[in-house]
Amino acid sequence: MERLDVVIIGGGIGGSALGGYLALAGHKVLVLERLTEFTDRVRGEWMAPWGAAEAKKIGLYDRFIAAGGHHLTRNIGYDELLTRAQAEAQAVALDRLHPDVPGPLCMQHVVMQNEAIAWAAESGADVRRGVSAIQLTAGPAPRVRFSHDGATHEAACRLIVGADGRTSAVRRQLGMQMKEAPLDHLIVGLLVEGADGWPEDLQCIGKFGDLHYLVFPQGGGRVRIYADYAYEGQARFNGAEGAAELLAAFDLPDVPNSKAVAQARPIGPCRSYPSQDAWVDEPRTEGAVLIGDAAGYNDPILGQGLSVTLRDARLVGALLVEHDDWNLRLFEPYVAERRERLRRLRFTASFITTLNARFGPEDMERRTHAFMKMREDPSLLMVRLAAFSGPESVPAEYFTEQFYQKVFGTTEHMVA
Repeated sequence: MERLDVVIIGGGIGGSALGGYLALAGHKVLVLERLTEFTDRVRGEWMAPWGAAEAKKIGLYDRFIAAGGHHLTRNIGYDELLTRAQAEAQAVALDRLHPDVPGPLCMQHVVMQNEAIAWAAESGADVRRGVSAIQLTAGPAPRVRFSHDGATHEAACRLIVGADGRTSAVRRQLGMQMKEAPLDHLIVGLLVEGADGWPEDLQCIGKFGDLHYLVFPQGGGRVRIYADYAYEGQARFNGAEGAAELLAAFDLPDVPNSKAVAQARPIGPCRSYPSQDAWVDEPRTEGAVLIGDAAGYNDPILGQGLSVTLRDARLVGALLVEHDDWNLRLFEPYVAERRERLRRLRFTASFITTLNARFGPEDMERRTHAFMKMREDPSLLMVRLAAFSGPESVPAEYFTEQFYQKVFGTTEHMVA
């Protein structure tokens, strides 16, 4: 029987960040990771400025930069409802949105995972990969059984942390219920190279026809593209020709340099995922706590997954380092802050989805009306800052039914 302070199940970015943080503070930490090698997950490659600031606080930022992290400093929302001149006049200087970092951070998710798990091990955490058959018992005497290198192991600890992603086995074994928002659209992603004609400091997000497009350069001609599209029972960009079809859709004449993206070379899978929110109201029980996607996730239309996960890891880590009594009440500040943070991000995601990722005739009419209102009153755009500067940076009145009603004239699609 191994005896430890913390067993973290899941060695992705959140689990490794927490593992390294706690190990550096002198705690005995075991990190269990199912995969022996990380692979392209087609998401998690754009980190909001507030998330990059969290990476700084926890100690991973410099490592990410050294491994190729690339900051974006401008956003232009070329869109079917704006002339090119109007879109460029509304350009946003992303390097001014957070005092601690010069804009969003973009890099391959696999590289971030590898750097995070290596940092955890170098910081003193016991990291084991290729782990399977995990069985856990929470309560006053937490235990974890698992298979590794052909043998069965058992560890006793003070706390179990579930950091094992959306399909969390920890969450299921603890009996924690996940709530899900309705699904009405999908998001597809693809990594390409050879897009040298696309400006390396520029991200673009907008809508044309039946596609809400997002372009995030990673430097060196490499670009991650995403698109939200209507869910109609099947993934539009699935199959052998999916990547070619997606690239063809990115040949947008009204977006300067888009041909450089459309003619680039795919260097990863083209895959679609549900674009929806899910959350656990109470991600803790005696002897265990959840972080990251295991505790619920924001609709990827906002790209908040990395930021949410890193803040979770930092908040939980700080509580464990600052207090000796690891009882259930210890996590009350984390649970309360996370609950409100995810609520605000759910609202923001439903706002952006209604604005950009619903494609029926009535949705287009509502969108046109909303654009006119926001042009007359730019303060209505404030809610979008939540996805860049952090949900706590925007006043509470922007995350209300009244605000949503004011912009769209309805609360039909609002997710609270």
